[in-house]
Amino acid sequence: MKSNWKLLALMAILSSVVTLAAYNLLGFNNRDVVFNESSPTPTITSRLAALTGDSPSAAPGDFSTAAEAVTPTVVHIRTTMTRTVRQQQVPDIFREFFGDEFGGQQRQPRRQQGQASGSGVIISKDGYIVTNNHVVQDADEVEVIMTDKRSFKAKVIGTDPLTDLAVIKVEATNLPAITLGDSDGLKLGEWVLAVGYPLDLESTVTAGIVSAKGRKIGILDQNIDRNDKKPDTPVESFIQTDAAINPGNSGGALVNLRGELVGINSAIASATGYYSGYGFAVPVSLVKKVSADLLKYGNVQRGYIGILPVELNSKMAKEKNVKVNRGIYVEDAVDGGAAKQAGLQKGDVIVKMEGQPLDSDAQMREIIGRRRPGDIVNVTVNRNGTEKEYKVELRNRNGGRDVIRKADVTASTASLGALGADFEELSGQEAKQLGVSGGVRVKQIKDGKLAETDIEEGFIIVKANGRNVKTTKDLQMILGSVKEGEGLMLIGMYPNSSRMYYYAVPV
Repeated sequence: MKSNWKLLALMAILSSVVTLAAYNLLGFNNRDVVFNESSPTPTITSRLAALTGDSPSAAPGDFSTAAEAVTPTVVHIRTTMTRTVRQQQVPDIFREFFGDEFGGQQRQPRRQQGQASGSGVIISKDGYIVTNNHVVQDADEVEVIMTDKRSFKAKVIGTDPLTDLAVIKVEATNLPAITLGDSDGLKLGEWVLAVGYPLDLESTVTAGIVSAKGRKIGILDQNIDRNDKKPDTPVESFIQTDAAINPGNSGGALVNLRGELVGINSAIASATGYYSGYGFAVPVSLVKKVSADLLKYGNVQRGYIGILPVELNSKMAKEKNVKVNRGIYVEDAVDGGAAKQAGLQKGDVIVKMEGQPLDSDAQMREIIGRRRPGDIVNVTVNRNGTEKEYKVELRNRNGGRDVIRKADVTASTASLGALGADFEELSGQEAKQLGVSGGVRVKQIKDGKLAETDIEEGFIIVKANGRNVKTTKDLQMILGSVKEGEGLMLIGMYPNSSRMYYYAVPV
């Protein structure tokens, strides 16, 4: 990461207010999840209903009403996780004296337990809580502690690394639930409060103003699946605020003075990892959509517009020879994609989307990120100085309009990420030198299944479960065919050894 913006320590803060204005019902299996919303909003599922209510009000500059209402809806989250620590490899000279067995024992991985903490926001009275993905990622146990000191074990319902959001659930009823506000209506300079559990302290409230909207800081790029041939782009369109946010605030609430949730705090801009001026929150408009998808489908339903976008400025506009200086230049429209099917062409400039003037790629991705495959997006295009209107029907990642459920994703993609390593395919020349028809090299081992074995970086996989492996796609397909309770037998070699090695990997 080349700039201070990308030397970010992930964290968040905030909680929100219980102002009953409207109830939205989201169908989840045979139950209903109730979201409190400040005003009627577009339906997020086919089973949506609304009731009216009253919101607390406060005099300008008075934070007490919002703070009192929000604090009970923000919880402290403590997680326990076990990580695999790989021992340093014993140099060959010591193996010559003590033998391979000694060296092998030294390389055995060991398990190490650690703890972390963050914040979360109760979004329904029956125990659903929104937090950050990085707060609960890889956690073995999740504990939720309420402001009244009650403690519950929580279950992770779903996570989305590309927005850094997650939904967890505790078995409880009649909990104080926050009211979801309108992040689109936030104005620069508007007062906001951050509520959470920073530095393992008790519930804490800080105040600041909205410094900017639609910020992209590149902090979620690390969550891209590098083994995916068509990796999704993270959705970053953060609300920037100067309310004090520190480690432990992650997953907490950002609220307006009416006590309505306007964002989930995720990150800070800091070279030290502690508050130094700016925090960033995921806007509630995106939180509502992502949490609804995780509850209903088990994964996020992403719509794709099918263009290669270039964010315009005056310099880029001159280079592309277009008539406007602001908007999204269509560098290319994917064949069969939503944009091309609607009539958009290479060289067009998208100047508005859903009636909103487009200033950045981050803004466009957020607008699309709130929608699902099959949804219609109204797009205004400037083509050779003339504006044209188009209705673009978004597609799923496979080019269709259907919902892709979590089970379908697991069966079709069988992500290599579960193995906890980066892979690369052998070149033709490398395969020839090794005397094999092809193979996949273990480039880097992280925290995952491979870390639990004796496999070392540089190992070349040539077979998996008796089938030849020449590409990462081969390995992915084999992994996807492994049934529950079965394992993965990897056969391969190391570059400087003619011996074949066999490793059993638990899946």
